[in-house]
Amino acid sequence: RRSPCALAVEDDSVTEYKAFRVELADKIARVVINRPEKINAMDAAFWSEIIDIFNWIDATDEVRVVVLSGAGDHFSSGIDLQMLASVGSQLGNDVGRNAEQLRRKILSLQASFNAVDNCRKPVIAAIQGYCLGGAIDLISACDMRYSTADAKFSIKEIDMGMAADVGTLQRLPRIIGDGMMRELAFTGRTISGEEARSIGLVNRTYADQQMLMDAVLELAGDIASKSPLAIRGTKEMIRYMRDHRVDDGLEYIATWNAAMLQSADIKVAIAAHMSKQKPDFAD
Repeated sequence: RRSPCALAVEDDSVTEYKAFRVELADKIARVVINRPEKINAMDAAFWSEIIDIFNWIDATDEVRVVVLSGAGDHFSSGIDLQMLASVGSQLGNDVGRNAEQLRRKILSLQASFNAVDNCRKPVIAAIQGYCLGGAIDLISACDMRYSTADAKFSIKEIDMGMAADVGTLQRLPRIIGDGMMRELAFTGRTISGEEARSIGLVNRTYADQQMLMDAVLELAGDIASKSPLAIRGTKEMIRYMRDHRVDDGLEYIATWNAAMLQSADIKVAIAAHMSKQKPDFAD
């Protein structure tokens, strides 16, 4: 269950990384960005460890849902500026070779958030404080987002003289709509948790961080109690429809359910419903 990138294991359910803390309890993997002294800025370790963590989540049947959060007062201030500076310092005088090097680097960063997007388990983001720049790219790759009312969101890349390049411009239009995404991307203006809720960036807001985490963990527990095969199929169909036509999606779900409707989970669910008992599904 433990990743080779892990630095130390406190107990059987908690694993410490350089940039993260991961805890597994009650079928819920709690993935915490753990650099509060740096406003959870995304350093080099962050980008490699998140792939390893989500590969572990994807492969571990005991995990049924993921809660992604940030330690301390903020979710994340985005990419670590020292990391950006180090990338720039490695460039030479040849434009073609610089472009090839930068392209490889950008694709490797994209792979980090693709690992979140492609995870077969639902991923819930719990956001407080700053959620800036690369953090918007990250939450755009999650299934659901919840925040405190006073959280601060900004597509900050435009103020750094660049276009966001690890997922915001590709995923966010499908979450908040094209026009609002353009406004936020072109201006870089900061919006509150309440405005984020009004445009659909987050599902709900809460008065403080404790209320946020309590509500998100309750939601995660509800999802974890469902048939893991049914959750898997539902997420796959939603993700597939993002890039396909309705008739393609109907064909895919017919083929998918031709196998999945033979699952024992359906018998368990029906029996529990008829007996008014809570179903207990296998991992």
